[in-house]
Amino acid sequence: MAEHLKRRIGLGLLAAYGVGVMVGAGIYVLVGAVAGQAGIWAPLAFLGAGLIAAPSALSYAELSTRLPEAAGEAAYVQQGLNSRVLAVVVGLAIVAAGTISAAAVLRGGAGYLTAITALPAELTIVVMGLALIAVAVLGALESLAVAAVFTVIELAGLALVIWAGGTAAPSPDWVSGGGGLVWSGVAAGAVLAFFAFIGFEDIVNMAEEVRRPTYTLPRAILLALVITSLIYGAVSWAAVRAVPLAQLAGSEQPLALVWQTRMGGPASFLSAIAVAAALNGVLAQIVMASRVLFGLGKDGGPLGLFHHAHPRFGTPALATLLVGALVVIGALGLPVAILAEVTSTILLAVFVLVNAALIGLKRRTPQAVFRVPMAVPVVGLILALAAFLATLGGFL
Repeated sequence: MAEHLKRRIGLGLLAAYGVGVMVGAGIYVLVGAVAGQAGIWAPLAFLGAGLIAAPSALSYAELSTRLPEAAGEAAYVQQGLNSRVLAVVVGLAIVAAGTISAAAVLRGGAGYLTAITALPAELTIVVMGLALIAVAVLGALESLAVAAVFTVIELAGLALVIWAGGTAAPSPDWVSGGGGLVWSGVAAGAVLAFFAFIGFEDIVNMAEEVRRPTYTLPRAILLALVITSLIYGAVSWAAVRAVPLAQLAGSEQPLALVWQTRMGGPASFLSAIAVAAALNGVLAQIVMASRVLFGLGKDGGPLGLFHHAHPRFGTPALATLLVGALVVIGALGLPVAILAEVTSTILLAVFVLVNAALIGLKRRTPQAVFRVPMAVPVVGLILALAAFLATLGGFL
């Protein structure tokens, strides 16, 4: 089997991949929770969350040009902090986070699908999982093309929500100003909304299948973050404009509520779009986690068997099959109530180490194809550590 992946991905498809990962099923439930904290100023909270994520995203952008490798975070930590053991731990943590997240999203997506089709839940999980594994094995270009279709479907649904909220009669809370701007509420909403931006880091793990990686990777990361911030800001504006805050904060389907407020009747089409969002998220995580395993196997050892590309498809087939199988098993058997929080906590710990790694690399070798000021990883480390401690406190 070959040891090199096929470079077939350009900037547009890679940026769409990043947007699709971030604008996933979470937006369909998170808007209400953020509105409960920030009130009608929820758009500010989402934009603030994008600013919180920005330093870490910029750190990833520089690191992606220094070390354009499949197991991105592991390579960054190994080179920046001079620890192979810590690098492997970080890489396996990324694989675990991706697998857990994909299992939770697959279970949720299957739930949406069974609600509108009455299919058996377990069969739905298995069939959806196997179909996504097949796409992931066939090729990165094919996987990202399918993901791009799902992303277009997601964005079309969100565009309809923005239209509905923007043309509905303003809610009393919107007319009255929602009691004025309370910065503590906006800050609390921004911390909550930060989790909606986790996903840009997946882009760097496609490095060995990207054309002109040192040019494409940083631009894809920044494009995905900016586009996602604007989408979240617009969706949350439409929601708080149209729906009274108490209803919005108490709803498990806040975007459906926006549609119903404007149009009346059920919003079952949003359930179908949520299924597309879930499929997108699962496919993205399977693709990402398998590339991390591929990269971790580069130095041999027990993980060396994963550092092989399929001779025909040019994908890490064995790693993809393992990750996909674990995702399906997890979706069938694991409780999903706290899986999203576990995933976020793991990734925030990784963000701390990645920012620390960039600080170390910049001190030793200042020059890079794409450079950010030293203040960027310092601020990124502080913000990621603060968010990590906040989420850790929620578990204790």
